[in-house]
Amino acid sequence: MKKITFYILFSIQAFTGNAQKAVVSKPNVIYILADDMGRGMLSYYGQKIVKTPNIDKIAKQGVSFNRSYGGVYCAPSRASLITGYSDCRKGKYVLTQAGIYEKVAKGLLSDEQAQAKVDSVVNNEPDITYLPQVFKQAGYVTGEIGKLDYGFVTTTKQMKKHGWDYWYGYYDHQQCHGFYPMFLHENGKMISIPGNTRPDAGKTGEWGSVEGENERWNMEGKTVYSQDLFLDKMLSFIHQNKNKPFFLYHSTQLPHGPVAIPAIHPDFVFNNKLTQIEKEYASMLKKLDDNVGVIMDELKKTGLEKNTIIVFSSDNGHELYYSYKGRVEKPYKNMQTGKGFDNISEKFYSSIGGDVFDGNNGMAGLKRMNWEGGARVPLFVSWPGYFKQNVVSQQLVGNYDFMATMAELLQVKPKDKKDGVSFLSTLKGKKNETQHHAIAFASPMGPALVTNDGWKLRYLAAKKIYQLYYLPNDYKEEHDLILQQPDKVETLKKILTEKCDGDVNNGWFNDNRDVKGI
Repeated sequence: MKKITFYILFSIQAFTGNAQKAVVSKPNVIYILADDMGRGMLSYYGQKIVKTPNIDKIAKQGVSFNRSYGGVYCAPSRASLITGYSDCRKGKYVLTQAGIYEKVAKGLLSDEQAQAKVDSVVNNEPDITYLPQVFKQAGYVTGEIGKLDYGFVTTTKQMKKHGWDYWYGYYDHQQCHGFYPMFLHENGKMISIPGNTRPDAGKTGEWGSVEGENERWNMEGKTVYSQDLFLDKMLSFIHQNKNKPFFLYHSTQLPHGPVAIPAIHPDFVFNNKLTQIEKEYASMLKKLDDNVGVIMDELKKTGLEKNTIIVFSSDNGHELYYSYKGRVEKPYKNMQTGKGFDNISEKFYSSIGGDVFDGNNGMAGLKRMNWEGGARVPLFVSWPGYFKQNVVSQQLVGNYDFMATMAELLQVKPKDKKDGVSFLSTLKGKKNETQHHAIAFASPMGPALVTNDGWKLRYLAAKKIYQLYYLPNDYKEEHDLILQQPDKVETLKKILTEKCDGDVNNGWFNDNRDVKGI
């Protein structure tokens, strides 16, 4: 799904005779979240093909969290971020089935009818504090641009309930699989996009065949690219609110597939080592990095650069959207043997799966899998002059920790007890006395637990198999220690069960069970 970055604006006051720095209690915040972007896609982590200097800059001038976990799947991960709860918990959010807004695009339902159907399900949400409400309590203007809320569909009523003052983007995450929407929603109003006429928003296939290439580059009914609209709206939001505290959350589609890009980036046009579809995918990531650069330049132009915290992250680990016969294929398989993966002793690695980008950064697994490659994501936080610079933190963090961090910063207390732990002290270079002993995350394979001292317990629910790894010595999860460490396994089983509200199957994500039909 798609990627994330945060910007937090803090003002600095100088006191006469004593050049102390004092933080204004209401910093501006911009959070950018990438979609389905594994950390290996960043040149900061060694990506050789695609250079990402603007995103890398955030890491180099700030704090990079080396042990940061999102989710492994789009909507549950986004729900964790917005609710402040692990996605292994029960009853903390309501996921809704995507696809209803394609019926609106086809004229089978009105916008009002579609929203009423979704609201009939969403109305069962728990009464909790949501991320934008933390900022609202501190007097902020809140805005979201891109892939709206947590999904898989949302409505005007839900956006208002969660605390968004302004929003622009897709209500339906299935529509997000295309980059040329017939319409988007802005503050509750359906806005038509002239020149875009495809009800599926221009979605294409994922294969890099000649037929697939012809389909992707057939631009009939595909005039306006969604990310270009989002960038314009972000710049407008910054300008309109530059003199007041604001929180801007940009949940981009990039680089989620199927692959779609208006033009191949010059960096890749003559790269004969890439297939055509790989060039297109690389251009999607390059466009995201370029957009980050535009935003950073705009902050400099408006005098906000030194008063802005920038954070960048992704919802989950890497996914392959550039299949090509004999090179990298889906369903995933070992391209050396032609066999699939059982995800017990045989697992996806870029070296044997044909991923020229090594998007999972050498780790095992991909999106939807409870291997490290499915859940471990970049998290960069920068505020020059205040937060530490060029620091790599080994603190164990989850995506739901962002709400706790902002709540501490703004001195706001959510009305319900969250799962997150603030990492504000780490950003300031101080010892963080409150850290996670362990975090858990859900997946379609089953939940996994990672401890602060590096142990990982993985559960393959369909086969009722547990596996144990010690990550400091086993980055690639190659050595299962389940038989050597029976006491450790039993201890971690109890912790995992507790974090899944008493039943490990609560961390076994299932679309048929956990997504409410519309």
